Amino acid sequence: MKSVRIIGVPEHFNLPWHLAIEEGAFEDRGIELVWTDVPEGTGRMCELLTNNETDLAIILTEGIVKSISEGNPVKIVQEYISSPLLWGIHVAHQSSYQSISELETAPVAISRQGSGSHLMANVHAKHHGWDINGLKYETINNLDGAIHSFSEGSQAYFLWEHYTTKPWVEKRVFRRLGDFPTPWPCFVIAVTENFIGKNSNLLKHILEVINTYTIEFKKIPSIDRTLSNRYKQTLENIQSWLSKTEWGQEQIKKGTIDTVQSSLFDLKLIKEIRESEFFLYP
Repeated sequence: MKSVRIIGVPEHFNLPWHLAIEEGAFEDRGIELVWTDVPEGTGRMCELLTNNETDLAIILTEGIVKSISEGNPVKIVQEYISSPLLWGIHVAHQSSYQSISELETAPVAISRQGSGSHLMANVHAKHHGWDINGLKYETINNLDGAIHSFSEGSQAYFLWEHYTTKPWVEKRVFRRLGDFPTPWPCFVIAVTENFIGKNSNLLKHILEVINTYTIEFKKIPSIDRTLSNRYKQTLENIQSWLSKTEWGQEQIKKGTIDTVQSSLFDLKLIKEIRESEFFLYP
C-alpha cells in the first residue's frame, strides 16, 4: 500500500474525495490516500506544497498559478471544479457599509498573502476601478478568524465563498453586500514535481478514481441531503450551490492559464508571464 498525502479546504467541493476514501476506492488501487483539511486556504496550501509537506492539493487556480510563477516546484495536473467560484463580499453585520462602492478605502480581511481572499480582493478592486496600490490588509488566517474579527467590530470587508459563509450571514455575523465570481474555473489539482517524477503511474490511478466519482457525483441519490448534513448547510443552500457547480475531468486549458497570468500581471502580483506549459503536466 502506497501512502499519498493530499490537502484541501474543509468545504463541500471536496466531498467526492472523502466518499472515494471512505468507500475504499483508492485502497482498491493499492493507495492509502491521507487527507488533511487546511482551513487557512490556498496561501497555506502553497506553503505546504513548497515545503514538500504534501503531495497533492485541491487548490484555487489563481493561487497556484501565482505560486508556480514564483518558483514553487508544482504542476497543475487537472481541472477539478470547472465552474467559477462565487465570492461573497462581506462586512460585519453591524457595519455601517451599505454598498460595495463604499468599500474602496476600507481595509480587506485576508487569510494570508497569496490566498484567494487576497488575490481576488485585488481582482475585485480592479474590476471597480479602485487603486489597488492603496489596499490595506488585515490578516485573519481563516474563516474562524474572520468570524471572531467581525464579531469584535472589524470595519474590514472580506471575500469568501458564498455558500460557506451563508450560515454566518443568516446568523447575522456577516452581511453580504454582493457577489463576485472568478473569471475562470476555480479549483485545480496540483501535484509536486517530486511526486510526479517518482509516481506518475500512481498519479494516473488517483485521477482515474476521482474522475469516476466526480462525473457521477451530482447523480448520487440524495447527495443534496448528504452534503447538507455533513457541511451543516440548509438543503435549499446546497441545492442552489449544486445547480451552479460543475466538476471537471480534463486538464485546464492553456488559454485559461494565460488569462489568469494576464490578470495577476496587470495587478503586479506576478513579475512575468510565462508559457502556459510551465504550469501544466504533462
